[in-house]
Amino acid sequence: MGESGRRADTPFLTTRWSMIAAAGRAGTPEARAALSELCETYWYPLYAYVRRRGHSQDDAHDLTQAFFARVLEKNVVNAADPARGRFRAFLLGSLKNFLANEWDREHAQKRGGGAATLSLDFEYADERFSREPASPLTPEMEYERNWALTVLDRAIARLRGEYERRGKARLFETLRPALVASDEEGSRAEMGAALGMSEGAVKVALHRMRAAFREALRQELADIVGPGGDPEDELRNLITALGNPAQSDGSV
Repeated sequence: MGESGRRADTPFLTTRWSMIAAAGRAGTPEARAALSELCETYWYPLYAYVRRRGHSQDDAHDLTQAFFARVLEKNVVNAADPARGRFRAFLLGSLKNFLANEWDREHAQKRGGGAATLSLDFEYADERFSREPASPLTPEMEYERNWALTVLDRAIARLRGEYERRGKARLFETLRPALVASDEEGSRAEMGAALGMSEGAVKVALHRMRAAFREALRQELADIVGPGGDPEDELRNLITALGNPAQSDGSV
């Protein structure tokens, strides 16, 4: 996920409400695929939330694994309803209830007894968490921030896939550092030298890539909010979660 995680280069589906509905149909292939996708999307923000609530690394491993085992075992997502709020808020609320009701240090190894577990890359998660700076934000605010980073990563992965299909992977990787940051003439010159392009051609290519990225981001948000939702409202939430209101002009 760029700097926020290594899975950004793996294309994957978006967390649609239709996918959440499929996840509610326990026992079907669609449900397993949907649940796998939901876990891929949300497990790190939830794991980081558990760590920021003060749980140790090992306990957080157990709790996160046990929570997703409970999600699978009890078909928790069947209670999700878009009319009652955002899915990420539903999932965080479910985790809070789980932590409040299920955490018992003396029975740590008994949690999930026999239930299906998920293959979560805690080595990656611990390394990523260790890189996150100390923050005055609440665990809930950090959860929203990690969600926002995940959405950005997904949009970048979607965009990368488009460029790769067009045989422009090298162009994408060269221009990507300037995708969500202001580019200076010097950097455009360096990128042009690497690509064998003029500065003017680099400027045009970067303009097109940013426009495509904005569209990919809006598609991600549209998929998340579902029918009748407001992607622009989610975009504002994303910008707020990232703590960068300067980008509210759509420069992302």
